Order: sequence, then structure tokens, then C-alpha cells
Amino acid sequence: MALSKRRRGALIRYAQYVLIAAIVLVAVLFADWKALLDSFFKWDLVVEQFPNVLTVALKNTVIYTALGFTFGLLLGLVLALMRLSSVGPWRWLSTGVIELFRGLPALVVFLMLGPGWSRAFPQLDIPFDNYGVATLALGLVGGAYMAETIRAGIQAVPKGQYEAARTLGMSHARAMTTVVIPQAFRIILPPLTNELILLTKDSSLIYLLGLSLDQYELTKWGREGMNSEANLTPIVIVGLCYLLITIPLSMLVRRLEAKAGKARA
Repeated sequence: MALSKRRRGALIRYAQYVLIAAIVLVAVLFADWKALLDSFFKWDLVVEQFPNVLTVALKNTVIYTALGFTFGLLLGLVLALMRLSSVGPWRWLSTGVIELFRGLPALVVFLMLGPGWSRAFPQLDIPFDNYGVATLALGLVGGAYMAETIRAGIQAVPKGQYEAARTLGMSHARAMTTVVIPQAFRIILPPLTNELILLTKDSSLIYLLGLSLDQYELTKWGREGMNSEANLTPIVIVGLCYLLITIPLSMLVRRLEAKAGKARA
């Protein structure tokens, strides 16, 4: 007797549950739990990491990310407006910058602005030491992606909104800043929040800049702890600290997307 579509779907679902349970059971039975706990969850090292992992490493990661995101957002807005400009050279310049920094790995950008800049321009330092380099590197990488997101948001605003503002006597600049751009940012809030999550993880590359102890971010902190203690517990702790930042942001993205979906319905 042929199974109904609903019955077949239920059987496939149950089979998946059994498979997942079997994988978990095999992992539990065959794992060397003592070695795992000694390597990844050594309690005395956990205690030793606090509170400095929060007051130094986590704090610096948040600062680097916030500075990079703010600069990237401003740069992205400028690049998006240039990309939409009717003036050819502005569009070409914007396209070149966007494609350059979207195409380069973040690691290469950090190396170019860290050791690369000091060798190319020994008499011209980037202001604010490593904070300035990190802000510039994160901002350029994030700004290239945010420019395309902002451009798509501006183009998603109905043209009638802009035309109505112009009909009321507003200048082009005022119509854009008071009517079009605010609506565009409401549309692109979820992808911008996603970009913030990506920049948080990209901030781990700041370890390439040769930081002093009070400038350590989470990855640098974890690497130094792992090397000095010959144990992976510090890496696990900084991983959990990253999750403290990224999980709330991911939940915020889902809420914003659900809210946007209801607004469109």
C-alpha cells in the first residue's frame, strides 16, 4: 500500500532524528572525555582568565568592531551615493574601490595597512596607532560590502517618494537625506546587522598588528594564553566570548527580518 505524502514526510523526519541520535551516541561513547576536559576545559585556567578576558580582550574587541563599523557605514554611504551618481568618474571610482576591497581577503588588507603601510610611508603614520589601523582596515572591508547593501536599499525606495519630495520644493540633497535614505536604512537594517557580525569576527585579524597587552582583542588573548599554558582552554573561553556578542546580534537579525516580513505582508 502506497504511503501518503504526509506519512512519508513523517517517516523521513523520524529517520533523521534517529540518525542524529545515533551520531551523538557514538560521539559520547567513543570520545576520550578525560583528555577533552584536560585539553579544553581545565578549570584552574578558566578561573585564571577572568575578569581580564572580559575587561581587556572582550572590551577591546567591541571597541575595534564599533569603530570599524562606524567608519565602514559612513564610507559605504558615500560609496553608494557615488555609485548612483550621474557623474561617470564618481561611479567609476566608487566601483573600483568597492570591487577592490570586496575582492581582497581581510587578511591582506590588514597586512597592507599594518606592516605594508609603515614600509611604504615611513614618515606618514596612520593616526591613533593600532586603533587607527584597525578602524581603517575593518572600515574598508566592511564599507565595500555595506556600499552595495545601501545602494540596493536606496533603489528599493519607490521613486514616487523622491519625486513627491521634489514636487514639494525640496532640493535633491534634502530629498535624499530626509526622505529616501532614512527609508532605505529601515529596509537594510537586517543585512547591516549581519555585516556587524562579520566585522566582529574579522576583528580577530588585528592580532597581526603587534599589539601591546592593553590592546589585546579576544583572538590575540586566546592565542597568547594557549601558547603560555600549552592548553586550549583560553581558546574555548574567547570562543564563548565571541558567542556572547554574535548570538544576540543573530537574534536581533531574525527579529528585524520577521518585522520586515510582516510589514511587507
